[in-house]
Amino acid sequence: MMFAPHPQGLGLKPVCLLLAVIAFVAPAHTQNLNVTLLGTGNPRPSVQRFGPSMLVEAGKQKLLFDCGRGATQRLYQLQIPFAEVTALFLTHLHSDHIVGIPDLYLTGWIMGRILPLQVWGPAGTRQMMSHLEQGYEFDIHIRRDVDEKLPGQGAVVVAKDINQGVVYQHGDVKVTAFAVDHGLVKPTFAYRVDFARHSVVLSGDTRYSENLVRFSQGTDILIHEVLDPEAYSAADQVFSPERKVGSLFSHCARRCSEPGRSHAKNLFWTAGSGRRPDEPRNRREN
Repeated sequence: MMFAPHPQGLGLKPVCLLLAVIAFVAPAHTQNLNVTLLGTGNPRPSVQRFGPSMLVEAGKQKLLFDCGRGATQRLYQLQIPFAEVTALFLTHLHSDHIVGIPDLYLTGWIMGRILPLQVWGPAGTRQMMSHLEQGYEFDIHIRRDVDEKLPGQGAVVVAKDINQGVVYQHGDVKVTAFAVDHGLVKPTFAYRVDFARHSVVLSGDTRYSENLVRFSQGTDILIHEVLDPEAYSAADQVFSPERKVGSLFSHCARRCSEPGRSHAKNLFWTAGSGRRPDEPRNRREN
């Protein structure tokens, strides 16, 4: 879905390929704040719904939040130059949120990035990214030193483990990370982006979180991930019933929707439900 401006500043219209864009338009084009949902899937390797990833364009800065399966393809599909992706922020280190990083890292370098890839994320991010450089050492050496002679700085990673608070501030763009509740997965962060008198909050994976409510006060958009508990329970056999995360997400949906909870001006759910066993395999996920 695409969320584009109407006379009151926000509107909806459909767009194909399960992309979504939320746009706030300020007087000058360089002051726009756009959010694109590149993927809202889960670990299941669906070709119809790619892995979790969101692109926030704040003026000329392009910030990527999580990098699930297919994120690089979606950026290419949108004709976003990889060299213009300013930074990558990770909510947590579950594989479905990070499996697309090698593609973004190496393909972005091959296709024009000449500066280091900058990454912010929870504890473990820095170590993970250092191993990524080591793991692709041969390819980096060939492309940098032997064959294409690509700029060496484009293959460098600058990664930082973060805590709650302001983690990025460049010009008028401010990114704040804050802890949310993803069960045993700790730490897990959500993010708030403030720019040009507008803001958006990206929940990441979480159940109901008072901290998320607190940091969402007054935001223009709260994008919150949810699951259809019935579909998830029917399709997923990995977790025992008492550990079904669908019930956690649906509880959050009910609580966050209560009047006066988040005080967000607009609330959107991104649903990563499972497929029911009796559903046809070619049914498009919504």
